[in-house]
Amino acid sequence: MMQIDVIHKAFSDKDNPRTVATVTIPKELLNNVDHCLEYAYANTQNVFGSWSKENVEGQDENLDWGDDVEVKVPLHVDDEGKEWGLRSTSVGDEMVVKIKVTWDDHSEWRVAQKYEVAGIGFKKVKA
Repeated sequence: MMQIDVIHKAFSDKDNPRTVATVTIPKELLNNVDHCLEYAYANTQNVFGSWSKENVEGQDENLDWGDDVEVKVPLHVDDEGKEWGLRSTSVGDEMVVKIKVTWDDHSEWRVAQKYEVAGIGFKKVKA
């Protein structure tokens, strides 16, 4: 089993990086880490709604919401009570690939590799 933590650290998040989501990767993608990273990236984009809010005002269906994504931070609510979703994952953000290791009756998540979102694709960085 694999999960990818998405860390927003570009733009205004530069001074305060934070893990905004954990994406569970489908089994059929597990043989190619690039496909796994692309899946996590695509599932944290705001294209037709909001990846971080299940319901979007004025839309019957939010095509960006997915069950494989767990939002890890509270959403911002402005002074008028409106809830705002999170920004899309962008160049300069990071993704941490985690593998679930199981033995006997115990299991834990272990960091396999950290990547930075590049202009094209992803580049390995120190974990």
